[in-house]
Amino acid sequence: MQDLRIKELAKLVINYSCSLKPDEKVLIESIGAPNSIVVALIREAKSVGAVPLVILKDDNVILELSSIYREQDFNLMADCELYILKKVDAFIGIRAFQNICEYSSLPSSQLNKALEHFVGPVHLKYKIENTRYVFFRWPTPSMAQNAGMSTAAFENLFFECCLVDYAKMDKAMNPLINFLRKTDMVRIAGPGDTDISFSIKNMHQFKHSGRRNIPDGEIMTAPIRESINGRIGYNLPSTYYGTTFYDIQLDFKKGKVINARCNDNEKINKILEQDKGARYIGEFAFGINPHLSKPVNDILFDEKIFGSVHLAQGNSYKECDNGNRSAIHWDLILRQTPDVGGGEIYFDDMLVRENGLFIPEELQGLNPDNLK
Repeated sequence: MQDLRIKELAKLVINYSCSLKPDEKVLIESIGAPNSIVVALIREAKSVGAVPLVILKDDNVILELSSIYREQDFNLMADCELYILKKVDAFIGIRAFQNICEYSSLPSSQLNKALEHFVGPVHLKYKIENTRYVFFRWPTPSMAQNAGMSTAAFENLFFECCLVDYAKMDKAMNPLINFLRKTDMVRIAGPGDTDISFSIKNMHQFKHSGRRNIPDGEIMTAPIRESINGRIGYNLPSTYYGTTFYDIQLDFKKGKVINARCNDNEKINKILEQDKGARYIGEFAFGINPHLSKPVNDILFDEKIFGSVHLAQGNSYKECDNGNRSAIHWDLILRQTPDVGGGEIYFDDMLVRENGLFIPEELQGLNPDNLK
């Protein structure tokens, strides 16, 4: 018997996230996910009269190709995928990690080629800028283990944080959007040595409320590129292409990372040397999903944790574009809840969030008890 939550998730993705209409074409890309969710998406797409296309991929195959490909081979693969993407109206990406460290053996030189010649042009430059897209993970025992949970408990968390009332969430985001529009300087203080400030004056804002990622729940803008100064210590681990980084601490001067430290200083600095934009920030966002309170060591989940903020090294998205361009977009996450030491966020010297909770009355609808 099929889990009814799978059908509910497929309905959400097809009807709300992608808003598919009759005769529109959608590309469904599955990397390691079970056929049950792919079939459910196909059926929901057909039920609204849309045309589904499917690509099935495997991490072991991707790793093998990435290990041997030359620049021209990545270019060929990019051209093939771009050809298909230009034929569709929407894109759905599903990924089921069997081993989040699968790509840790890939040499840095090969990873850089993949980022520059495939991920950059296909994912960052075309897919995100020219299609209606939504990405989501699929729960696996490996992900449950990384989260320190049983498989069944993680599956329950997955569906709980994915199947939320996104229309309610979207409406609750409006007051914070209004605050951001009026703000010049943002300051993030604590926990620990974190004390960083930057300007968002005249920048755009964007609500992530179920139309880009599942689970969702973030409110995004971007700093003025050269305005960032200070130090931030990220207190969530982050796995980036197979390597897990802990205790990342970055020092900024005039927008650029001038010092980067973590458990693997050599590797993080290689990432930040990917290109000219990698040492600059392309995004600043608040996490507000009320069902996510602790990290599961997956960026797509952890960046939505309530009481968190994240800054993304690298490429800026068109919705909130500060002009930074890079082949990387790496969200790094800071929690400010009391269990990790708390912290404050100020808009033009006004305290707007303390210890993970919004303070102004207009913003309290975003606190977890009011969003559930």
